[in-house]
Amino acid sequence: MEITIQRLTEEEPFHLRATNDLGNTVDIDGSPEIGGNNQGMRPMQLLLTSMGTCSAMDIIHLLRKQRQGLRDLKVSVKGDRVDTHPRIFERVHLHFDLYGALDAPKVERAVSLSVEKYCTAIKMVEKVATVTYDYTIHP
Repeated sequence: MEITIQRLTEEEPFHLRATNDLGNTVDIDGSPEIGGNNQGMRPMQLLLTSMGTCSAMDIIHLLRKQRQGLRDLKVSVKGDRVDTHPRIFERVHLHFDLYGALDAPKVERAVSLSVEKYCTAIKMVEKVATVTYDYTIHP
């Protein structure tokens, strides 16, 4: 796995583009407080995004294997950071909204397996932060 990061322009010094080895890209930018222009996600937002998408993919995969009728899935991730540098996360909470004709015990198992066992991004962050989660099933 390899990611290449390139600054896009000298005029926007914090506007960066990350490209993976398949050519997929994501833009990153700093906050206006440091000279950024909000042209992309910030690095710590990407970390929360990684946690949410990693767990979402696990849950979708697990529910498919159990032949559950998942129509949609939305994940909200909220991170609280410490006030001193380095401003690491001290708490992260994930909330999953699952839509469809779903068996509650199977959803519980899929969500808990993802967060507590499979999601690599969550397992890395929980080394320094408390990670909690909950979910809501919408028929």
